[in-house]
Amino acid sequence: MANPIPPFGQRPERGRGFRGRRPGGHFGHMPIRTIIPNALTVLALCAGLTAIRFALEAKFEAAVAAIIVASVFDGLDGRVARLLNGSSKFGAELDSLTDFVNFGVAPVLVLYLWSLNEIGGIGWIAVLGYAVCCALRLARFNVALEDPDKPAWTGNYFVGVPAPAGAMLVMLPLYLSFIGLDGLNTLPLLIAVHCFFVAFLLISRIPTFSGKRMGVRIKRDMVLPILLLVGFSAAVILNYPWIAFTALSAGYLAMIPVSVARYRHHQARMAGAQVPESDDLPIG
Repeated sequence: MANPIPPFGQRPERGRGFRGRRPGGHFGHMPIRTIIPNALTVLALCAGLTAIRFALEAKFEAAVAAIIVASVFDGLDGRVARLLNGSSKFGAELDSLTDFVNFGVAPVLVLYLWSLNEIGGIGWIAVLGYAVCCALRLARFNVALEDPDKPAWTGNYFVGVPAPAGAMLVMLPLYLSFIGLDGLNTLPLLIAVHCFFVAFLLISRIPTFSGKRMGVRIKRDMVLPILLLVGFSAAVILNYPWIAFTALSAGYLAMIPVSVARYRHHQARMAGAQVPESDDLPIG
């Protein structure tokens, strides 16, 4: 029998029709460990949007620096989520949307305001082409995460260049300009070709090192030299940021053929391991 409607002003009895507190007598709570990674993602989004503001004000060095800060937060949020066991579907969707803004929209808008707007429609086509390719790359990445049939070793590789690396590569003309190579912004057609090239790398099937699941073990006597190298690298980046990012971009491009060779080596080894050995050996 349905619960009778109570008189006016009287609270209803708890039952299936009662909405409010949970059966335990308190409202649902969310652990703080799930908030921290999402807060880092929001900070990354704020940095990416601020980069667009700096570009509108013609502060291009500050705009590029803001995108770099966004990439730092992007690298931290996922690792903090795994460390705190705070991963969630909401966080994954927020991270993907933030990556599109920070690495698919902000870098090419900075390039457009810096140089590509000089060639009108062609420059805007380069912006749209890069942004669309970045969106397709992120969508493909999200779908690939749900594929249970792919071999475990493929987790060491991305399919195509990841969005943060694409943003680093597409801003290479800006780094070169900042270190004193004047006149690049007067070559918008060349910069448009560069945007199309990086867009192709984003949606390509080229395997690139991921670095997330590399099970590399380091000898104890190598720990100190590696820490010294990290400290030296940080000092170089802080004092000569544009030279450092130019070198990082060139080094990343040089590593792509190496990653392709390593991927094919793994493919050949796995294909050889799957061929069953036969007891019937050929005679002669």
